[in-house]
This record gives sequence, C-alpha cells and structure tokens, in this order.
Amino acid sequence: MSKRCVKIGNKTVGEGYPCFIIAEIGINHNGSVKLAKQMIDIAKTTGCDAVKFQKRTVDVVYTKEELARERKSIFGNTNGDLKYGLEFGEKEYKEIDTYCKEKGIMWFASCWDEDSVDFIEKFDVPCYKIASASLTDDNLLKYTKSKGKPILLSTGMSTMEQIKHAVSILGEENLILFHCTSTYPSNTAEINLRAIETFRKEFSCPIGYSGHERGVTPSILAVALGACAVERHITVDRTNWGSDQAASLEMAGLYHMVRDIRQVPDLLGDGIKTVYQREIPIIEKLRRKG
Repeated sequence: MSKRCVKIGNKTVGEGYPCFIIAEIGINHNGSVKLAKQMIDIAKTTGCDAVKFQKRTVDVVYTKEELARERKSIFGNTNGDLKYGLEFGEKEYKEIDTYCKEKGIMWFASCWDEDSVDFIEKFDVPCYKIASASLTDDNLLKYTKSKGKPILLSTGMSTMEQIKHAVSILGEENLILFHCTSTYPSNTAEINLRAIETFRKEFSCPIGYSGHERGVTPSILAVALGACAVERHITVDRTNWGSDQAASLEMAGLYHMVRDIRQVPDLLGDGIKTVYQREIPIIEKLRRKG
C-alpha cells in the first residue's frame, strides 16, 4: 500500500523523508513561560523540528465535581487549582509564538475541546494534535478537521475498532497516525512497537510514534520499524514537580535520541549486500583464500 506524505510547515513527513521529531513541552512548563522558553531552547539546540503544548478550556473539559476534587499541588489543594494553574492564556501564547518564530522552530498544540481549537487557530499553527484521550470525541475530531490543517492523532488507550472509526472521520489524506501507550512512564512490555507495522499495513497515511518510555531505545527502534514522526515529552529537570516529568527527556537524552534517529536511514542502508572499499585492505590482510 502506497503511503501518502503530509506537509507540516516547511517539512514533509512520510516514508523517504527525515523523521519529523516533536518535543512535547505539554504541561511540563508548570505554568511558567520562562520554563517553557528553556524547553524551546532545548528542542531547538538538539535539532527537533517542532515543540508541542496542550490547550484546554478547563471548565469545559472537566466537570465541577472533578475540579473540586482534593488534589494537592504547587498551585493549591484541588484539581481545579492544578488545572487552572497549568493553563496558559493569550498573553502567554503570544509570547511563546513570538519566541518560537525568533528561534526558527514550529509550535502547535493538542486541543482538548472546540474552544481550544479556536484559541490556537488564532496563531495560525501548522497542524493540530489530537490526544489519545480525545480519540473517541467525534465532535472534536470533526471540528479540528474543519480547520483544514494536518492532524496528528495519538492512539493510546484505544482499540483498533476505535482507531479505525476515528480515521474514518478524519480521513487519511492529511493525517499522521501515532502509535502510543498512555502509561507514564511505560513499562517495556506495554510499548508494543510492532503495532507500528500493523498500522503501516492497515492505513495509507504516515505512521508515527508517541513514546512515554524511560530512555530512548524504543523511540529509535520505532523509526527503524517505519515511524515517520516521533514525539517525546521533554523537561528541564526530571525531578521537577509534575505528573509527566518522569516520562520526559532532559537535554542530554533528547540530544542522543535525535542524533540516533537521524542515523537510522544510514544504519538500515539499501539492503544490497556489497563489499565496501574500506573492507578491501582488510580482505588483503586477513583472508587466506579467495
């Protein structure tokens, strides 16, 4: 089955093109634009193609009962204190938009509700991400699709039937489908990278990988298995407060992941067995016959 390519900004994502690498800042900024900028710097310095945030209209996404639930955090004693504390508004996103343009790196967001799509649309982002938690939200899928931009869809917590249904709504023409396991961090037995091969057989859009593992090996193997895009959470310090920090990469880990992913095409080669020029003197030195 032929695979379509998807254009995101000035990058083409698909088989035969360099892996599109997304550094997810998500909510690891802990409500601080200064911290977000530090992570943008990390993403740019290590060679990532884009950074991603998360956007929610808190009182739409969560019920009053959920927001009132007791949950101690750096912002207060309820889940509402936490959710509102983590949410950037227009002032913060204007600053982020300007900073990313200055640094020459794309940014976009996972939008968890229709109002958030409208909010992020004001910044003319190059694409939208739909989080695993939103895969079964048909109305949000349709509304995001109505903006006419590429969509990146994560598939954690989802059955193949649910994924096929979501893809039938979004269409495959302007879609990148990400294999994902929604545990933070993921255990080795939960990562199931062969699902990438299953997706490549089932769907005619580019396949990506959104990883929450410890370390970088699964993300590199994902590219060797055919993932055209990789998304990983990043952080300034994994010991920082926050639920996603433990499944995130600091600068050194991100650097090694990006470096090794970029080497995958050369490592895989063209599959034609050959004798390389640099092997010839070794033949003369070591081989007794033939």
